[in-house]
Amino acid sequence: MRVAVVGAGIAGLTSALRLSEAGHRVQVIAAAPPLRTTSAVAAALWYPYRALPEREVTRWAAAGRTALAALEPAAGVVLRRGRELFRTPTPDPWWRDAVPDLERVPPRELPPGWADGLRLTAPVVDMGVHLPWLVGLLAQRGVPVRVQPLTALEQARGDLVVDCAGLGARELAGDASLQAVRGQVVVVEQVGLTEWLLAQDGPVALTYVVPRERTVVLGGVAEEGREDLAPDPATARSVLDRCTALVPELAGARVLEHKVGLRPARPSVRLEAGRLADGRRVVHDYGHGGAGVTLAYGCALDVVALVDGG
Repeated sequence: MRVAVVGAGIAGLTSALRLSEAGHRVQVIAAAPPLRTTSAVAAALWYPYRALPEREVTRWAAAGRTALAALEPAAGVVLRRGRELFRTPTPDPWWRDAVPDLERVPPRELPPGWADGLRLTAPVVDMGVHLPWLVGLLAQRGVPVRVQPLTALEQARGDLVVDCAGLGARELAGDASLQAVRGQVVVVEQVGLTEWLLAQDGPVALTYVVPRERTVVLGGVAEEGREDLAPDPATARSVLDRCTALVPELAGARVLEHKVGLRPARPSVRLEAGRLADGRRVVHDYGHGGAGVTLAYGCALDVVALVDGG
């Protein structure tokens, strides 16, 4: 079939790749090029953050972890060991089955003030490398990525449409349940870090240190309903202070960039088939919250199954 994938973030590009591999003629249509999507801002540490339902997200996350871990070095993916810290004793996460090497951090290794912790190996994805790598793979397969803002999904040409529009699905799919959850990161120079760190201390303060090959991504916040894209200086200072308190090696690290992205959150990921107003079939794949990179490859497998399922 001729399939139009709407959206050039990680969900759209991975869906387009898997659909092309399944033998379909695919094109990607998006309001912005890949490096200007929310995916490009992501710290892109594999972690099922703000995404439901639990059972399906665990399955998609496990498949995504396997797919990311198997990619070639040029894809910009590195497996890194890291820790998540908690203020109070915490049970295993509901996505435990997606991680074969999950273990508790010994109490003697916890920083002062933290009562519990998990340690696991997770893919870390440099989106500045990974998104162009995916575009290159698509180009080799004859799949174009076109910047063409749409006001309705029906404007996409093809036998079938795959809706990976992220927050744009509020308008394109008429989905009022989608809500922006604003995130802000500070990118600093690499100072020799090899392990990531995550600490969720309250509903808004989300502290993470994600080392890439040449940079380290520091975050962050989770501000529901706020949609301005200008970096907030006070938030940046808070991010730097919180991250440095947990990882003292960051003190004095040169700041390279400030970025803001809007996570597309909804009560549950929408991955289902339907019909457009003109009668054509549509497959929706959006609402991944803060877990777009984590879930994209797994969700793409279900997208192909829904497209092929007729």
